[in-house]
Amino acid sequence: MPHVSMEFSKGLEKTYDIQSVCDQLYDVLADQDVFDPPTIKIRATSVEFFRIGTEPQTFVHATLLLMDGRDELTRAQLNTTIADLLRKVLPDVGSITVQDVEMTLASYAKRLL
Repeated sequence: MPHVSMEFSKGLEKTYDIQSVCDQLYDVLADQDVFDPPTIKIRATSVEFFRIGTEPQTFVHATLLLMDGRDELTRAQLNTTIADLLRKVLPDVGSITVQDVEMTLASYAKRLL
């Protein structure tokens, strides 16, 4: 664990290598002392229809899913790490946001091969 689910405005994949962004997010999270790298998952999905209040009309929003129990400082540092990377590799994107969501271990289900 963690999972990062990244939504981005359709068209950014023409300007940026989104797979490379996913790879870089994985690497920056794998460098954190709080995760076991094989458990990190990064996903990206383009959003075809949207409207935001800033120009340019482009965005990236990353949701960091974490198991419950992480302290607020750790969650804030992880969000900042993700946001800093996104700002660096996507410098012309109009809006970059990151939020963390706590998942409950008791109700989380998974299957791995």
